[in-house]
Amino acid sequence: MNEDLVSGGIYSDLLNQFEIILDSDPLIDEVGFIHPSQFATLNAEAGSSLTTSDSNSLQCIDVANQENASFWVRDHKLGISTHVLLPLYKAAKHAFMSALVQHKVLENPLETSGDKSNLLQFSSSCNSIESKVMRHSRALILLSCDFGTAWNSRKLIVSKQQHMSTFIDELLFSGLVLSYSPKSEQAWCHRRWVIKMIAQKCSALEEIVRKESELVEQIAEV
Repeated sequence: MNEDLVSGGIYSDLLNQFEIILDSDPLIDEVGFIHPSQFATLNAEAGSSLTTSDSNSLQCIDVANQENASFWVRDHKLGISTHVLLPLYKAAKHAFMSALVQHKVLENPLETSGDKSNLLQFSSSCNSIESKVMRHSRALILLSCDFGTAWNSRKLIVSKQQHMSTFIDELLFSGLVLSYSPKSEQAWCHRRWVIKMIAQKCSALEEIVRKESELVEQIAEV
């Protein structure tokens, strides 16, 4: 595949569209891969129950009605066309690896100036690159759930930030991966690690364990 198409062409645009969808609906709780022939059926089913007040559904239908549709989103469910899986994966991998290289450079600077303005600029650059790594790793993992480097990069950044909200987001994200790949070893390992980190910071571990048990039961019933 032409590298220019991956890094700056139509496949980059495809990745951008995918990531915008993920950003716009953080409550997506199920992912599926759909043959292009199924989009018409999904649109028909969605249209029969669509109301004019349901702006979120209207937006999703617009996405799915595009010619050669790539994505379908409604009621926090995301469908990805099997037709775009390979180019989307390659674009996500390229973007992630590029961001990861930048992150490693910032994590190991050759020189560190004590000037306050330089330190602030350096901190801002780190935050920006970390956001890119998290964003692109999310897309990549959803397309290749056992991509260990992507999971490890998330673990590195999350452990550095030590924000409870970020740990909760990681639980939700790993749950999303398990919605379509319930046997993903990387997703389960990441989830166990997140729970251990939360246990060190939060006394309400019983509630987390209860929800975890419910998730396991739901997956076992599938």
